[in-house]
Parts: sequence; C-alpha cells; structure tokens
Amino acid sequence: CEVTLGCHYRVAVPSAKIGTPEVKLGLLPGAGGTQRIPRIAGVKLALEMTAKGDPISAKKALDAGLIDKIVGEDSLEADAVAFAREIASKRPLPRASAKTARADPDAVAAFKKENARRFRNFDAPAANIACVEKAADGSSFEEGIAFERQEFMKLMMGVQSAAQRHIFFAERQAAKIDDVPADTKLREIKRVGVIGAGTMGGGISMNFLSAGIPVTIVEMQQDALDRGTGVVRKNYEATAAKGRMKPEQVEQAMGALKPTLDFADLAECDLIIEAVYETMEVKKEIFTKLDAIAKPGAILASNTSYLDIDAIAACTKRPQDVVGMHFFSPANVMKLLEVVRGDKTADDVLATVMALAKKIKKVAVVAGVTYGFIGNRMLMPRQVEATKLLLEGASPEQIDKVHVAFGMPMGPFQMSDLAGVDIGWHRDPSRIENIRDALAAENRWGQKTKAGFY
Repeated sequence: CEVTLGCHYRVAVPSAKIGTPEVKLGLLPGAGGTQRIPRIAGVKLALEMTAKGDPISAKKALDAGLIDKIVGEDSLEADAVAFAREIASKRPLPRASAKTARADPDAVAAFKKENARRFRNFDAPAANIACVEKAADGSSFEEGIAFERQEFMKLMMGVQSAAQRHIFFAERQAAKIDDVPADTKLREIKRVGVIGAGTMGGGISMNFLSAGIPVTIVEMQQDALDRGTGVVRKNYEATAAKGRMKPEQVEQAMGALKPTLDFADLAECDLIIEAVYETMEVKKEIFTKLDAIAKPGAILASNTSYLDIDAIAACTKRPQDVVGMHFFSPANVMKLLEVVRGDKTADDVLATVMALAKKIKKVAVVAGVTYGFIGNRMLMPRQVEATKLLLEGASPEQIDKVHVAFGMPMGPFQMSDLAGVDIGWHRDPSRIENIRDALAAENRWGQKTKAGFY
C-alpha cells in the first residue's frame, strides 16, 4: 500500500484490501506510509492502519482518498490505462508529500486508551503512533520521513521484531508437512460430529458452524445438551451485540447445529471429534463405539490435550482414520490447533485436517504422539513452578500478576480457570493428591462453575 501512495494516482479492484500490516511483524511501514497516510486520509485512519495493521476495503480507501478510482475486477489493466489517459493532462499533479496532516490530539488519546491492553508491552504500536503524530505536528515531510526511518531501524534491530518475524515464518513452516505430497487428495467434509456439549465441545462446534459447516453435537443427558447449545447461542448473540455478526447470521449458525442424544446420529458425519473427559478409559470406550457406527472413510479425532493417540486408535479397526485435534480453550477464540499424527494416521487424513484447520481460521501445527504434545509440554514446567509458589504461600493473583507483567496474556491460574480445573481430573472426589484434585472435588472447576483458583 505505502509504495503506491508515492504515486500521483491509484486505482484498485473492488475486492482489494489496502493495508500496512508491518506492525504485526514488530515493525512500521518504513517507505513513507506513516507520513503519507495521515496527510491523505487523516490521523484517525492512519492510526488504525499503521498501529493496528488492520486492512481496509477498496470502498473505504476510495472514500478516504487513498485510491482515486475503483475499476473492474476483470479489467484492471484496461481500466487503469483508460483512467491514466483521462487524467494525464491534469496539472498540478497531486503529491501526498505536499499535503498537510491536521493534528488530532483527542483522536490520538482515545486511540491509545482504547488499545492500551492490546498494545501493552509491544514496541511497534507506540513507534507507529509516534510517527503518525510526527506527520501532524507541523514537521516537514522530509523531517517526518527521517523520523520514520529512525524509528524503523530501532524496531528492526530490536529483539521484539526479530521474535515476531520468527513467529510469522514459523507458523507458515509449521503448516507444511514435508513427507505428505502437496497434491494429496483430500477427504470431503460436509458435516462434522462433536461428542460432548461442554466448554470444549461447544467451542469446537462454533468453529465449524461459523465456517458454514453443519454440526451434529451429542450428549448423554438432555440438560447437558440444552445447557451446551444454550451457551453456543449466548456466545453468538454476544458477538452480534458487538456488531460482529448480524442476527440472521446467528440464526443461520444455530440452524446448522443438530443437537442429539442418539450416538447413531453421528453415522452421517464425515469428521467426528470427541471432546469429553481426559480419561483414557472413557476415550477408548467412545472410539470403540465410533468404530461400529461411523461410516467408512470418516475421520475420527480426539480433542485430548495429552493422552496417547496411538492407544486410542488401537481400539478401532481403522487406526489410519484416527488423528488428534487438540483445540485450546476457549476453542472458538484461540487460534492454535495441534494436529496429532498417530503412528498409523493416513496421509490424506492429515492433509484433510490441516486444510480444514485453515478453513476454520486456525493455525495448525502437526505434533507427534508424546505426553502433552507441544503446547502443554511447554506449559508444564511453568505450572509446576507456579504450584510450588502457591504452596509456599503466594496467592494465585500474585503469581498471575507477575506473568502478565512479564508479557503473557494471562497467568497459569487464570488459564486453569478458563480452560477448566477439572481437565484431566480422575473424577474420584475421595482421592486428593494435589491442589487441583482438592478444587475439583469441591466442584471448583473454574469459570464454568463460577469458582476455581479464583
């Protein structure tokens, strides 16, 4: 986007997105973007585009003056040439660098306040804001460009941008599976089944419903089924209340959800995801049942966060169709999806799940069969040390505050309450072996029971 702003005129097709996403790499648009956008479109839009990195539509860009004409989707070159001929004789030619950006301290203050939590501990948003402010403080364009270059170099040489750039490329590398051919034929997924309507089951269902894929959700008790589907509706309605969905989209999503108490209804599903208690015995029982009722070629997935996928697959006569799909809580929000490849998981199963993850807007990472896979294996030492501090007298709040101050979005005990203190619990209230057992035995399961570590 910013390079085109150095041109006298700009055209775009209707589907084009105009943006400066460099902040997401811990950088700023270092080719004049922070100086030209506020001079053309104003400080407020410049802050949104640079400090947040959010793209805008071609229509919004046209209204803001960032482009001069929207041309045909299939006739870009011809329409661009025609427009160039139309304005070729116009003088003087418009230059963004010759424009003056009007200072708007109220907009800057409101923007900083609104995004304080989002920007906390990050260097790049503050640098982008400072550059936009420089464009509107009466400085010349040349002075603004020099300031932008100075701030860009600071960020580029810093550890934060290096880390964010590493993440950017690592996420893309993680999506590639070296030993699975790129042209592997994918299995068709027209309907997804979810076993369990609890916190995870409901959240998992929302991912597919939001992508337009019908879901059959199964529970053992009617009250649990009603409660689970009620939470799904409540979540969608809350999203609609914030203006992120239309009421008719809420009804469309709920209309694609089929709640049932009959396990046999899963026979019509192309992918079935088990999301029940983290107990091997329960998992094995469910997969034995699935083996008997799922149609040939259906993918059987477990949402387990640490149990042995190969042991689960061994309960079936089709281990090649079994895979792990570990969503992180809350499943409808968190982007990471661990795809656990079993010893006998078929290539087309793996490829299908990876492609499906992209469709439901998840960042998928292939993991091997090992305790805790990747995410929980990394988090385990943190949880162990946090629990030691708890036993030595520190409160959950004190421990979590240190983690948040360090830069993590939440602390270990906040995360436990969000995900569920009862995850992995052996379900025997008389067997108290640690703090989590004691809390779970008292039905302090976290946010879902309104009591946990907090």
